[in-house]
Amino acid sequence: MNHPLDLTALQAELSGASPRTILKAAFDRFENVALSFSGAEDVVLIDMACRLRDRVRGFSLDTGRLHPETYRFIDEVRKHYPIDLEVYSPNALALEKMVREKGLFSFYEEGHAECCGIRKVEPLRRALAGLDAWVTGQRRDQSRDTRQHLPEVQLDAAFSTPTHTLVKFNPLAGWTSAQVWDYIDVWSVPFNPLHREGFVSIGCEPCTRPILPGQHEREGRWWWEEETLKECGLHAGNLAKAS
Repeated sequence: MNHPLDLTALQAELSGASPRTILKAAFDRFENVALSFSGAEDVVLIDMACRLRDRVRGFSLDTGRLHPETYRFIDEVRKHYPIDLEVYSPNALALEKMVREKGLFSFYEEGHAECCGIRKVEPLRRALAGLDAWVTGQRRDQSRDTRQHLPEVQLDAAFSTPTHTLVKFNPLAGWTSAQVWDYIDVWSVPFNPLHREGFVSIGCEPCTRPILPGQHEREGRWWWEEETLKECGLHAGNLAKAS
C-alpha cells in the first residue's frame, strides 16, 4: 500500500530531530514498516523501537559468509527483544552459478559488486518488496564519500518501483559512533562480540577486518578497493549522491 506523503516537508520537519522522534514518525505514518538489522546501530534502533511499540518487525540478511559470532548475535537479538525478525538468504541457483564459475573469492580480483549483488542486494529486494518503509542504522560519519549528506528520511530510489514507492528512514543520521556506544552502555544493549576485537563495521568474514587506531571505521571493509566504492548495494543511492 502506497502512502501519499510530502517527503520534502517531512524531511524538513525531521531534520536534526532525535532518533526516537524519527522512529515515532516512521511508525505513525506507516503500519507496514520494518527495521533492518546487522550491526550495533541497528540494535540501538531495535531497542528504541521496542520502547515505542509492543512488537517490532525486522529483517536480517544471511549472506552465507558471516562470522560465527554474527550468527550467534542474530539469535541473541531475536531472543532478547519482542521482534519478528525475518532472515533472508541468497538465491541458491544464482549463488551456485557464481561459485562454480568464479570460485569463492572472486571479489578480491573483480571487486565486491557481483558477490554482494547475489548475497545481499537480491535478498534485500525480496525483504523490501512487501514494505512501504524501512528503517536503517546509517550515520553520516560512517563514510566521508557516500553518506555525508544522508537525510533523516528519503525516497529509496534504488528499491522503489514504478508501481510502489518505498520510503527509507535514517534515524541515526546525525549521531556519531560515540553516541551509539553511549546508548549501548547506558541501556545494556547486546552487541556483536567482534567489536571487542577491533571490528567496527562488520560485514562478511572475508571482506571485514579490524581497524587500527586512527583509521576510519569503513577502512575495515573491502580494504583492497577504493574508498569511494565502499557501498555494497544496500544503499546504492548514496553512491549516486557522492558521484
